[in-house]
Amino acid sequence: MFHRNVGSVDRVIRIILGVALLAFFFMVPETPWHWVGLIGIVPLLTAVVGSCPLYSILGLTTCPVHATGSR
Repeated sequence: MFHRNVGSVDRVIRIILGVALLAFFFMVPETPWHWVGLIGIVPLLTAVVGSCPLYSILGLTTCPVHATGSR
């Protein structure tokens, strides 16, 4: 369905960033900016799926298999 355009290192970074943002959301609920932590769902989803819509729009890829032209 989606073309893979997120490589292994990129996935790890997205998972760490997503978990950190969600942790911020749950650990600091009394601040007015705690909702920003919900943005952590986006990098987690793109890491799990292996495809980033923004990368597709810009024509970018960090996936070495896709970059060589083989699927």
